[in-house]
Amino acid sequence: MADSLRAEKLNADHIKRLVALSLDEDIGSGDVTASLVDEGTEATAYVIAKEAAVICGRPWFDEVFRQINPEVKIDWKVIEGESVRADTIVCTLSGDARALLSGERAALNFLQTLSGTATVVRRFVDRVRGTQTKIVDTRKTLPGLRQGQKYAVVCGGGVNHRHGLYDGILIKENHIASADGISSAIERARALKSGVPLMCEAENLAEVQTALEHNVDLLLLDDFPTHLLAKAVHMGKEFKRFNRAQTVLEASGGIDINNVRDVADTGVDRISIGSLTKHVQAIDLSMRFGEPPTV
Repeated sequence: MADSLRAEKLNADHIKRLVALSLDEDIGSGDVTASLVDEGTEATAYVIAKEAAVICGRPWFDEVFRQINPEVKIDWKVIEGESVRADTIVCTLSGDARALLSGERAALNFLQTLSGTATVVRRFVDRVRGTQTKIVDTRKTLPGLRQGQKYAVVCGGGVNHRHGLYDGILIKENHIASADGISSAIERARALKSGVPLMCEAENLAEVQTALEHNVDLLLLDDFPTHLLAKAVHMGKEFKRFNRAQTVLEASGGIDINNVRDVADTGVDRISIGSLTKHVQAIDLSMRFGEPPTV
């Protein structure tokens, strides 16, 4: 399966381009409001979390001010992926006041959005704690923010699925219908010799058996009620035990924070959840000028 996207694997050029686009749509021909402040005025500011959260998005936040004015100094008070309580000071900033004002919204947009994803993922991870099941993302991401959201999933304790259509074959219902059946689809995929993981979706126990017999790398058990999912997991584990296969079993479809533990208790290896990155609720963060309050 795809490796988890860690900070050292982030595409710096992609971050630079995305930040530049964000600044262009916000600042455009110039920040006319910031010009109310005298040129060369120095200021200090701080970012505060107004609710409990998992903080994520530092590379994007830093890049905003690097592009506006690289002399702005940012002192992070929390580490990436850290859980914080409401009223926690996330970082302090110092430098040109106009730069701080112009970069405020773009920087917070990245930080609050990615922190929102990381926070939701952490809740799911905590709910299945004590099982062997991993929480996994999907390709249901915000346009342009896939790298960032998948990074946030890792910060929240989750695992990345394939990044796109190029680093894994996932045979789903429409592929199966177009290729005249699950066996034919798998055989055609193997004939490609693509060198990427071969994954297949199953929607009933008959398809589970067929996919297992073809020894796919990952079997996606889609929209199975819990009692049938438990049967499918048992079939998969028995097949692996007697055939020395390594097929990963993944549940998906209709899974939320209320039933994720029941799904994990079936013994499935992974649970993929589109809402982790599709249903985004940004964390309430605020940047304020002046020295941070003392606790």
